[in-house]
This record gives sequence, C-alpha cells and structure tokens, in this order.
Amino acid sequence: MSTVRPPIKLGLFLYRSGHHIAAWLDPRSNINATSNFAHYAQLTQLAERACFDLVFFADSLAVRFGADADADSRIATRSTLLEPLSVLPALAAITSHIGLVATATTTYNHPFHLARRLATIDHISQGRVGWNLVTSNNEAEAANFGLKDHPRHAERYARAGEFVEVLKGLWDSWDDDAVLRNRDTGIYFDPQKVHPLHHDGEHFQVRGPLNVERSPQGYPVLVQAGASDDGRHLAARHSEVVFTAHSTLANAQAFYADLKNRAAALGRDPHSLIIMPGLSFTVAPSRAQAEDKAAALNAHLSPEVGLSLLSAMAGGVDLHSYPIDGPLPELPLTNAGQGRQHLVIDMARREGLSIRQLYERIAAGRGHASVVGTPAEVADHIEEWHQSQAADGFNILPPALPGDFADFVELVIPELRRRGLFRSAYEANTLRGHLGLSRPAPGQHHRHATAAGHAAP
Repeated sequence: MSTVRPPIKLGLFLYRSGHHIAAWLDPRSNINATSNFAHYAQLTQLAERACFDLVFFADSLAVRFGADADADSRIATRSTLLEPLSVLPALAAITSHIGLVATATTTYNHPFHLARRLATIDHISQGRVGWNLVTSNNEAEAANFGLKDHPRHAERYARAGEFVEVLKGLWDSWDDDAVLRNRDTGIYFDPQKVHPLHHDGEHFQVRGPLNVERSPQGYPVLVQAGASDDGRHLAARHSEVVFTAHSTLANAQAFYADLKNRAAALGRDPHSLIIMPGLSFTVAPSRAQAEDKAAALNAHLSPEVGLSLLSAMAGGVDLHSYPIDGPLPELPLTNAGQGRQHLVIDMARREGLSIRQLYERIAAGRGHASVVGTPAEVADHIEEWHQSQAADGFNILPPALPGDFADFVELVIPELRRRGLFRSAYEANTLRGHLGLSRPAPGQHHRHATAAGHAAP
C-alpha cells in the first residue's frame, strides 16, 4: 500500500549476542560477541548494504549484579561489553554512509569531555554520529565513581537538561567559518568567530570554547529514550530521535501524540522529532517456522535467568520469593528506569500474566512490541504502526545475532521496498541527511554570557 507519510526510518540495535536474554546459548548466535569487534563490524556493514539509517549501541558503566549470583553467571548481559564511543571511529573507517549512534550517560560524564569526543567522532565519520542521552538506571554505577548513592530520578534529569545545554553551547562555540587557514595572510582562525561559553549553572561551570572546531553536522544527532514525565519533557525540548518501548499500538499512538504535542508547545516543528519504537521479531518463510525458531530460543531460558531479568526490569525488586506461576505482586516505583517499570507492570495486569509468562514475554524484547511470523506479517506490523502515527520508524532488536538480522535483511527488507516503505539507496551522506533533520545553525544556544555570568538561554 502506498503512503503519503515519509519513508520509514530503520535502526539496528546491536546488543551482544542478541536481545534474547539467552541468545548466547543458541548455536545461531556469536558466543563471544561482548568482546568481538569483528562481530559488530560485519553486522554494521550488512546494515549499510541494506541502507539502514543507523546502528545503535547501548552502554552501562557497571557490571549488573542481581539477587541470584548463579543466575547472574548465566546472563551475558550482566557481564562485559566494549565501550561504544571507542567502537564508533573504528566502524566509521569501514563504512561510508550508515549513521553511528552510541550511548553515554549524563550522570557520570562531564559535558566538556563528551562534547569533545562526539565532535571528534563526527569529524572522523564525516557527519554520521548520534548521541543517545541517558541518565543511568543502573544504580551500581555510583560506586564506580566514588558515590555512596545513585542520584534520585528528578535530580538525574535536572542534571541531564543542563548537560545538554552545555554541550550545545560548546558545539556552537566555533562558527562554521571560524577556521580560515589562510596562508597569504598568515591567519589560521578568526577570533571574532570563536565564542567562550562562560556557563555557570547549578551542576556545571564551563568556560569554553571547545577545542574542536565545529563538526560536519553542527551537532551530533541527539537521541533519547526516557519514557517518564521527566524523560518526555527532556525529549520534547532537546531530542531529535526518541527510542521508545511499547507493546500495544494504542500505547504507541498515545506516546507519539504526546511527544509531538510537547515539542510543538515548546515552539519546535513536530517533524523535527523522530519517534522510533523498538521492534522484536522472529521471521521465517512460514509462521510455523518462525514459531519454531522462537520456541527453540526460549528453550534456553531457565527460571533463574527469567526471574533475574524480570526483577531488574521491575526496578530491582527481588521476585524470587513469589510463586513463579502466580501473579505479579504490587510493586513500588524505584529509583531505576521508571518508564520500563511501568511497561512490564502494565503488561502483566493487562494480559493477566503470571510471573513465568511475563518473563517469557519479555525475554527477547524487554517489553518492546514483538512479532513472530512471515515477512509479510512483520511488514504488516511496521506498516500499520507507521501509517497509524505510532512510529516514524523502528529500532529493530534481533533476538539472536547475527542470524536473525540476516533473516530480516533477506526476508523483510524486500517486502518493505515492494510496498514503497523503505529506500533502496542512500540519498544523503550524513545521519541528519538520512533522517531528514536540518543542520543546527551556529550560535543557536549559549553563545553569550549574561551579566550575571550564566549562559544565555
């Protein structure tokens, strides 16, 4: 079916051996993916051949320990992973078009350091970098930075808001034409076009300017995934791409409308905010084959691992003492990621799921929408959500890597192209170009200090 909406955007969420909690046990997956750069390189190159908009990397700054040490030892996602901002330049060197998005927390980073690294990688990649802003929902990270307690939810988002303002100010500190490199006059740069920031805020004091000239995209594309009210406010104000998790069309539509309306209320063009829900899938030529593939992967899932996953997603509440075939108990919101806590609790209540049924439901997609079926059925889901204003695109979550992503490229991408929903060739060279986002004009944020010494709003 033809569409009047822009073509869909597609991101590949690269996550170790795959998104299923037991993926590393499956013979189709790469067992050493956590430390194998070639694994990520090959998948990124495959995504580029398929003309994906971007690949995406999550991150954490601490090994996650749950209440069950035996279960922890069985979960690859509890263990190590390569630092994503170090991976991006290596991927940039072996690709030419695909966008490269990495996560870095505002809670345990400093804006000057991160602004410099991201601007550098944007230069290296010639304008293909995006930054996924998170506020750290892993409370164990605090101890790695000399803190006794993880900052509270509202405090993390207040810091994040100021963090982004400082980054934008630093990226704006060099005008596009500030660097002259004029051998005839002997002038390398125009000092009138380099602007100290003089930011003096609640969380940061940063003089500036940045010691990296303005990068090809002006700013790396700003990505965010918060679903709480604080997260939505931050997204509406600053984000250009929002990754989100919804298991139903109605919830996705409500989130989509809310974010677009919030952006418009802040004076932004709603089209400048691209919403990309996650999509977990298992695809095969027939539904029976797809169901068999999904069942084979779930066969590797032990109750101990399932409970550990569910306990983490429920905000760190230990569920081991509750009957596994009984209902999910009433749970309080904790200081972890509140959007995901709401999602799994609502899923259990809405569908009447037992604890066991709930962890089986979220094992592959962590609460994201899931489709098990034929290429046409996966494409039907993508098309329906796109046409129904529930999504501008999707961040796809292959359960096992590399096999499930290869299946998506071979089976689903041709079906999307047949329907006129996805490109067959790149039309731009930067991530902003792929996504249809404008390049920020120099000097939009924080160029001049106020008389009080704070950065200008």
